[in-house]
Amino acid sequence: MTTKKQKLELTWIGKENRPKLEPRILIEDPEKSYHAPHRVGEDDIFDNKLIFGDNLLALKALEQYYAGKVDFIYIDPPYNTGSAFEHYDDGLEHSIWLSMLRDRLELLKRLLTQSGIIFVHIDDNEHAYLKVLLDEIFGRKNFCGQFIWEKKKKPSFLNANMGIVTEYILAFSPDRSCSPAFIGGLTTVGKKYPFNNAGNGIQTLCFPKGSVQFRCEDGTYEPQDMSEGAITTRLLDQLVVVDGRNSCAFRLEGEWRYSQRKLNEIVSNNEQIIISKVPFRPNHIKAGGEAKKIKNLLSIAHYGMATYEDSNAETKKLFGDEPFDYPKPEMLISKLIQATTNPGDLVLDSFLGSGTTAAVAHKMGRRWIGIELGDHCHTHCIPRLKKVIDGEDSGGITEAVDWKGGGGFRYYKLAPSLLEKDKWDNWVISKDYNAAMLAEAVCKLEGFTYAPSDSLYWQHGHSTEQDFIYVTTASLKHVQLQQLSDEVGPERSLLVVCPSFRGSQSGYPNLTVKKIPKAVLNRCEWGKDDYSLRVESLPDAPPEPGQQELL
Repeated sequence: MTTKKQKLELTWIGKENRPKLEPRILIEDPEKSYHAPHRVGEDDIFDNKLIFGDNLLALKALEQYYAGKVDFIYIDPPYNTGSAFEHYDDGLEHSIWLSMLRDRLELLKRLLTQSGIIFVHIDDNEHAYLKVLLDEIFGRKNFCGQFIWEKKKKPSFLNANMGIVTEYILAFSPDRSCSPAFIGGLTTVGKKYPFNNAGNGIQTLCFPKGSVQFRCEDGTYEPQDMSEGAITTRLLDQLVVVDGRNSCAFRLEGEWRYSQRKLNEIVSNNEQIIISKVPFRPNHIKAGGEAKKIKNLLSIAHYGMATYEDSNAETKKLFGDEPFDYPKPEMLISKLIQATTNPGDLVLDSFLGSGTTAAVAHKMGRRWIGIELGDHCHTHCIPRLKKVIDGEDSGGITEAVDWKGGGGFRYYKLAPSLLEKDKWDNWVISKDYNAAMLAEAVCKLEGFTYAPSDSLYWQHGHSTEQDFIYVTTASLKHVQLQQLSDEVGPERSLLVVCPSFRGSQSGYPNLTVKKIPKAVLNRCEWGKDDYSLRVESLPDAPPEPGQQELL
């Protein structure tokens, strides 16, 4: 007798029901796309994507071309605090939320490279459920760790039992054995610094003229000469001295041991500040060191981490009287991007919100894709990204990464559903589709790469070097099929998609003919544009044992 193999999994109402997503095409709106008028730097990136539409359909639209190509994903999904479900019981609430997130996470996993990382931001309400869900989708062995973010300087007392100051960021990879260590900076082996070099959080400390010395490797002291004004010596690519006419300021990626107030006390007591145990020679930079892993506590004390108070100030500066609710600070996102990616890597955020991830990725020289359905795609994301491109956004990490502007993005919206009902309730091709849109949509449905030929009318796309597809709205007769067969030749094959045809396919061994829409009717859910977090998206629960379903 064989026993059915058991597995540990999370169950909920409607888990077995999965949407049959239509792989929509994306249509660019050039009037909303935006690019710098000229190159600002050699590495400017212009082909970023901002997609307006339901994020589940948008992810499906990206799947064919971006599967296995995304290096970094950050998402900040709805937290399921209960405010959206005040009229529904707890079990239904969790089921809707879990189904919504499961469907998106499965697609996001397919988009990641083997070594890519996804970061999912969450609070206490669904944290435990989310961890188990991610374990099921990615595998427990591919859990890369969890960050605890200190989100507030002052606690929130909405929880009756304690004050809350943290949220969580869960990190997973399709294959943890291939994923990189999360790097927070460099440290020289065997050396101790009076500061912690750990990230993008730029702090500026000011010192009176002549108050700083560096202790050199041989034990001697090198006074910092400020007589020439601004100093540009870079020490181990960590410490930069700027603006030295009356005082000097050190910009440091990380956190100082002493606060500005403590340093002011030292200077007022006529003591000299010594940066010790750091090799220093004028005009000589000692490179090297070993990678230092980022710590899992993203705190104010340790990393100088930005909080909601800081990000609220960022968005007020950006948007004035129309701030965005609970935006994530640029410093937080930059910390994650810096720890796991390199310039030119592809970053994706499918819950883009006010556009923070896209803005940070752009400033850090990463390619990006952002997806947003809400009106703030137009009221917040586009204006914000335009300021970034124009070099007019002075907040966030701009100073830390020395951002000057440049690059651009293309704006896309999802095409309408390929099929619609006519007045007799029959499925027909949508009247919104022109010939090119139809060809591209059918290519995507059939798994072909859309690449229309300039010289051969019947080559709309290909799956291999010898296998092609032709899409037409004409009803084909024998003479036309024979002509196609002759032009394709015996060494190639062609899929022909048309409304109808006459004759038998057996006479054309190099052709496969399909009728549209009949051939694709059962492929997808047609005409559905919204898979967002709504109660009606959840299938009805089966009746309890002993109960009869009402008809």
